[in-house]
Amino acid sequence: MDICLEAVKKGNIFEFRKNVKGMIQDFKQIDVELKKRPKVGIVGEILVKYHAFANDHLVEKLESEGAEVCVPELMGFVKYCAYNGMVKEKLLKTSKKDYFINHQALNIIDIYERTVKRELERTRYRSVTNIYELADNVEDILSLGNQTGEGWFLTAEMVELIKSGVDNIVCVQPFACLPNHIVGKSVIKKIRSLYPHANIVAIDYDPGASHTNQTNRIKLMLTVAKEKLKEKEEV
Repeated sequence: MDICLEAVKKGNIFEFRKNVKGMIQDFKQIDVELKKRPKVGIVGEILVKYHAFANDHLVEKLESEGAEVCVPELMGFVKYCAYNGMVKEKLLKTSKKDYFINHQALNIIDIYERTVKRELERTRYRSVTNIYELADNVEDILSLGNQTGEGWFLTAEMVELIKSGVDNIVCVQPFACLPNHIVGKSVIKKIRSLYPHANIVAIDYDPGASHTNQTNRIKLMLTVAKEKLKEKEEV
């Protein structure tokens, strides 16, 4: 990872591509036990989603229960922030200059990610997100004007996971984080109506939250996930 960052800092895209190919090839060599496990995605407020201390080591808990955990890549949020600049110009007529800058930023990110996408397509692992597809995925659920906090991106990540075969999702957020409750908890019913096989649980993480309640809700979601996986195997 450090050598890729160094290549980006130098602006040497050829060195970056070479490093990416090498990293993915090395990753493919890891001996993985390919047993059937329920896939569980993690979405939500950015700190709680990625910080093990903030989510009470959620990834380790899910893996200890036999799940294969899928956490969307951090660059997705960066692309979301750039895309929002374009949406603001469309909805609020803010600045064509800002639109152009954000559009170019996404183009530059795409140039660097092309090699990543191509190499990952040859593996069993998920590829990086396409922010334009994510935006299209939520058109029937909520407005792209929802940009406070993780905004429409939180909803889009849930839909993207479901479409890629990850039906089981834990949606995490800090207690009383109203923006994320709106684009997280409040859209779950709508998502389930569009994707009946979706198995989503929303968990609040706060110093005063009940640890037992959090664990029980996660275990219930996993029980449903394992039952569905067993039903698929029996068909």
